Amino acid sequence: MSAGLVPALRLAEKVGLPDLADEHVTAGSNAGAKVMSLVAGMAAGADSIDDLDVLRRAGAARVFTGVRAPSTLGTFLRGFTFGHVRQLDAVASRTLTGLAQVAPLLPGIGTGCLIDIDDTVKGFTDRVSRARNSATPRSAGSTPNWPPSAPRTPRR
Repeated sequence: MSAGLVPALRLAEKVGLPDLADEHVTAGSNAGAKVMSLVAGMAAGADSIDDLDVLRRAGAARVFTGVRAPSTLGTFLRGFTFGHVRQLDAVASRTLTGLAQVAPLLPGIGTGCLIDIDDTVKGFTDRVSRARNSATPRSAGSTPNWPPSAPRTPRR
């Protein structure tokens, strides 16, 4: 198991991530345990639903309660609508606020602090849309250009 996984998940529990997910996310049941399993998997290096099995292989179930199978987490995620994504966004913002309270990263800072977290979710339906909305004509990027530029003509 990844050495940093235990303190990271303890911190997530301390700021109330599972409770916030249970309170705000209406997709499926036990959202708190599923969100914690997703966070733990990403912290352990998982970048796909199948990779989330790293938690069970690494023995995380002996340390954490509520580790879910990759198929369960995949079903949970596939049930998300745009509204559920917004609910998860609300959980993320409240979790960030909680983290700032329990783990001051810049103690004594007397001015504002800018934290750039890009949560833009934008789907691309075809090659023309990808070309017009992405950084490069052949890229399938998920973040629109900023500042906006003139639409590009797709390459053939």
